[in-house]
Amino acid sequence: MLIRFRMANHRSVRADHELSLVATEFDEGTARRTGLRHRGRDVLAQPVIGLFGANASGKSNVLSAFRFMRDAVLGSFADWAKTPDAVPREPFKLDATSRAETSLFEVDLALGRDPVRYTYGFELSDERVEAEWLHAYPHGRRNIWFDREADRPNSEGGTFIFKGEGLKGERDALVRLTRPNALFLSVGAALNDPQLSLVHKWFVNNLWPVTPGADLGARVEWSRNLLTLPDRAEHYRRRIVRLLQSADLGITRLDNDPETGEIRLWHRTADGGEAPLDFHAEESLGTHAWFAFLGPMLTVLERGSVLLVDELDSSLHPALAAEVVRAFQDPAANPRGAQLIFTTQDATLLGSAVLDRPLGRDQVWMTVKRRSGETELYPLTEAKPRKEENLERGYLRGRYGGVPGVTAGEIVRELSWQEAKTSA
Repeated sequence: MLIRFRMANHRSVRADHELSLVATEFDEGTARRTGLRHRGRDVLAQPVIGLFGANASGKSNVLSAFRFMRDAVLGSFADWAKTPDAVPREPFKLDATSRAETSLFEVDLALGRDPVRYTYGFELSDERVEAEWLHAYPHGRRNIWFDREADRPNSEGGTFIFKGEGLKGERDALVRLTRPNALFLSVGAALNDPQLSLVHKWFVNNLWPVTPGADLGARVEWSRNLLTLPDRAEHYRRRIVRLLQSADLGITRLDNDPETGEIRLWHRTADGGEAPLDFHAEESLGTHAWFAFLGPMLTVLERGSVLLVDELDSSLHPALAAEVVRAFQDPAANPRGAQLIFTTQDATLLGSAVLDRPLGRDQVWMTVKRRSGETELYPLTEAKPRKEENLERGYLRGRYGGVPGVTAGEIVRELSWQEAKTSA
């Protein structure tokens, strides 16, 4: 389970920012047990976080930081070897000082059947890994598995510090194989170190980024592949058909065209019968979007993973987006504690507690673009909203920030002025 994510100097995220999923005093009963305890109390984490903000405020860059960290963990050992003196990072570019500073990424996780907290992170320059660390907290006490610092010019992999017996096995061999621009975690996992593989596998199997507006074809294939899994195809077929039917798309059933093997969705006809439509040529974009979303959603819910969705509302009707949020909130629909982190501009996901809003007060985070071009990330709870408060109204009125600084009629006046100038 994801507890916290920290980032700095990535794209528009210039300063050190933290996205916390830990429940606060504003929790409205949606938070789940993590299996961790702090100061004698259970630590609860939210299953859903929604990132709101104006266009170009940096919402997507927060998710981009997640994706970059995942790609670095998965690819630094092999992919970065192609450019041994470089790291493909994306620092804040609107300030010369930031371009020379390191980029930071860190996660707090609760892993294992008897959950243990792990903190893993690293700092990168353009040339190498400047720092990397992995700490475990069995029984709430910190155990330093390793700390790494690139403190000497031209040093191979840097200086490593191992304290105690937390990280066992042949550590010296892993150090020798760690290039300056490779993550020690990636090296350890590539060589099947069982302890390092535990954290590495979280990035492989439990962090799934999707972008509805950009990867539709890949997600359609994802959903289609579920329908062909040995011993699981019928299970997924039933679930996908029910979810297609519940979306009120007029769909009655699903099969494969006997001539082409392509998927077919059958629709109700005016005379009470049913007829198939060609999935690629005749189905609507909305049907494609919902079908494509089902593969990632069902996979994550069944694995108890984390789903990152950029622009949840880009192709889904607000009613469907709200149902997705409710599915992750509901313990019966989400028994394995999967988590959803998404960006959106759909203010209808807010509303008030009286109107059964999908999101609670401490599940909403805001992004604001400062005059410097950098993104500021902060929780809605900083505004201390009341439980009965209409968050939608407050958000649209700018009470919490995160909305464009455009006055009513400003764009119309600008267009009118430009048109008049052109005509003259």
